[in-house]
Amino acid sequence: MAIKNLDDLRKIKENAKQAESARRESGTQIIVGMGTCGIAAGAREIMNAIRDEISKRGIENVSVMQTGCIGMCQMEPLMDIARPNEPRVTYGHVKPEDVPRIISDHLVNGRIVGDLVVAKI
Repeated sequence: MAIKNLDDLRKIKENAKQAESARRESGTQIIVGMGTCGIAAGAREIMNAIRDEISKRGIENVSVMQTGCIGMCQMEPLMDIARPNEPRVTYGHVKPEDVPRIISDHLVNGRIVGDLVVAKI
């Protein structure tokens, strides 16, 4: 859609909001901080470990996404779990060997992995 005026831009914004809302309500999201600070700290390895663990367990209805800098560079790599109707939880200083525990405990069983939490939104 070409943006010709302010109303077009407002429509795009509203459609994006609706799509984001529908995605949040439809299932769980895993979000990895992939800014330059995250990548330097090992975020690519975390992303690969997440994809491997989800595939190995046959987990469906989970969106694995990346985002830019989250703003907590000293806590990188960062990994968020956002389950429907629950607070979004950010895990910090995540190592590839932490991923199976986070997936098992939090994603599958709903138990937050307290020793790795850096924020709840």
